[in-house]
Amino acid sequence: MGRNNSELLFSTTDQALKLYEQVIHYVNVRIDRGDWPADVKLPSVRSLAQELGVHRLTVFRAYQELKQQGRIYVKDKSGYYAHASHANTLKPLAAYSERSSTKQGLHSESAYAADDPSVSAWRGMDGLTRVQSVNADFQFSKSLIDPSLLPNRYWGELMMQVFEKHPKVAATYSSVQGDAELRDAMAQHFSADKHFALSTDEVLITSGAQQAIDLISRSLLRTGDRVLIERPAYGPAMEIFRRQGARLTTTDIRPEGYDMDQIEWCMKTEKPRLFYMNPTFHNPTGFTVPDEQRKRLPELAERYGCLIVEDDSTYDISFGQKPPSPIFAYDISGSVVYIRSYSKYVAPGLRIAAVTCRRQLMASLLSVKALVDNGSPLLNQKLFLQYFQSPRMQQHIKKLCIALQIRKETMEDSLRESGWTWTSPSGGLNLWLQLPFALKPNELLAKGIEESVSFVPGNVFDPVGAEGKTHVRLSYSYANEQQIKEGISRLLCISRSM
Repeated sequence: MGRNNSELLFSTTDQALKLYEQVIHYVNVRIDRGDWPADVKLPSVRSLAQELGVHRLTVFRAYQELKQQGRIYVKDKSGYYAHASHANTLKPLAAYSERSSTKQGLHSESAYAADDPSVSAWRGMDGLTRVQSVNADFQFSKSLIDPSLLPNRYWGELMMQVFEKHPKVAATYSSVQGDAELRDAMAQHFSADKHFALSTDEVLITSGAQQAIDLISRSLLRTGDRVLIERPAYGPAMEIFRRQGARLTTTDIRPEGYDMDQIEWCMKTEKPRLFYMNPTFHNPTGFTVPDEQRKRLPELAERYGCLIVEDDSTYDISFGQKPPSPIFAYDISGSVVYIRSYSKYVAPGLRIAAVTCRRQLMASLLSVKALVDNGSPLLNQKLFLQYFQSPRMQQHIKKLCIALQIRKETMEDSLRESGWTWTSPSGGLNLWLQLPFALKPNELLAKGIEESVSFVPGNVFDPVGAEGKTHVRLSYSYANEQQIKEGISRLLCISRSM
């Protein structure tokens, strides 16, 4: 078997499973997710064998076993079909007690819906990546900073300073945990500015926030573990957890934050291993969780043995009043892992993020990091350190926040007569809009792309996949004011013609 789909499908699957058992697992996942609904014909033995890169007899044996289990059935001279009694996808936890308001809004994946590479291989490229890769004159799909707003002209000067100070920096590896000088500077900054009470040994440097999420997933999750996640949620994080074999339980995030009774009920009954959250200028909604909830979350996490993973990728992008202190600042039990990224709004090419956690968790993160890359690039870290310690960084952030606030207000003004609704964010990079019920986001996107306007439909961010169908995310951070005005005008003209 060569380098084909089988590597993607089975390379990280439980190696104790025989090949036909891995095919069984693949089919089960596809049925339980609703990819192959009840009474719809499954791929033929030949076509599935070609898709997975395995022998036809392997697929035939898997189908025979699934037929005996009642998962699929056979129609004479027609083929294999998913059995109706097993064709289900995500089940609302509210179904256990329809009268319980605490449980409403929670959804959990079944055991077979614990995604692994088999599901991701079928999906192909992630929906968010697919949309963002579209070339468009009016680019509202990229939650990134317009390169013209970044401090590009300083980096050549800073590079010279780094090589003068560290002439052998390009010939030296970083430590696995990251450059000690940078970690010390970050620990001091977090302790002074955010009241973290942090030591240098409690900081890990990663190549961006996404690598941080991946390291946490690999070091803390086992196949079948439950992960509590917001709904809607950051798409790549969902896929990282699923590829690790985790099952997702969702809780809604609203303008007022979370339903704390619902979260406590979930932690008590579902017993999630971790709760991944983006509580400040949440992506995609822009919502910010209030301070009183931030204080309570570490208490619940300690009580029920659930780790909180707090992703703060745009904390500094604030329009006016600073956001509440990170949840990590209220943690006294070591129940919170904090991710702080500087990639988006300082220097995307440097890919600098920091993970802060207590020592008992750091050891497991470092053991995984050593296998991933043996340390993030030292040159990048020294270059960022030079900028981080200079007054230029805070000056840049202040100017950036003003520029982004103007772009946000320009987009909101352009949308005033649309009839669409949204909660105006106090920071971040995105607007989360609800369209009129008759307007379908995916249809609007298809017509928008024809007119060179792109955005992200809400279902890309929905862990359940059944909702988010009337929402879209428009990012105001990548286009300038004139592009925003023209692009929104064009998008509204398209919507009125539908």
